[in-house]
This record gives sequence, structure tokens and C-alpha cells, in this order.
Amino acid sequence: MDGLKAANSTPLNGDSKEQSKRRRRWDMTSDNVRYFIPMTGSSPDKPELGQEVPSEGEALVKAFKDGGVFYTVVAWKAITEMDGGEPKIVKEALKR
Repeated sequence: MDGLKAANSTPLNGDSKEQSKRRRRWDMTSDNVRYFIPMTGSSPDKPELGQEVPSEGEALVKAFKDGGVFYTVVAWKAITEMDGGEPKIVKEALKR
């Protein structure tokens, strides 16, 4: 093994408390995620947001009817957080 560890792997010593303290998990909720159908002529190489739909279910149905693609958008805010007396910049998802 080359000594590199995947970002989401469990430490070998089983102590995941330190790892979870350093990195907060963010759960996708409808309060944070917005759903969009792409504009006509848009492509995965050059995505352009079109109509916004209110839920993931509606985005899935509309995307299936229109070609199978929809986009999700999450807006993030950079905030400071204290980590052992040291300020650290982290991200916080904004509510829509």
C-alpha cells in the first residue's frame, strides 16, 4: 500500500472521533437543495439552468420525460469555526 488513505476511510486504529470532529457531515435536505431542469441546448459540458422545480421527485419525473437530466444546486457560505483554539474556515449550506 502506498500510505495514502481515502478521505472517507476509517482510521486503522478505529478512532473515528477525531476524524468526525475535523470534518462535519452535511445532509442534503430540501431546505438546502434546489432542483433545475436544463435549458434547451444545454449539455453536461456546458450546463445551463432552466426551469426550477420544487422537489427532487418532480425533477426526476420531468427529467425522465425531457431526456433524463436535471441539476441540483446548493449555495454555500464560508464561515469561521474554532478548532482547538485555532480559527478554521468551513462551509455552511444556506437554506433556499
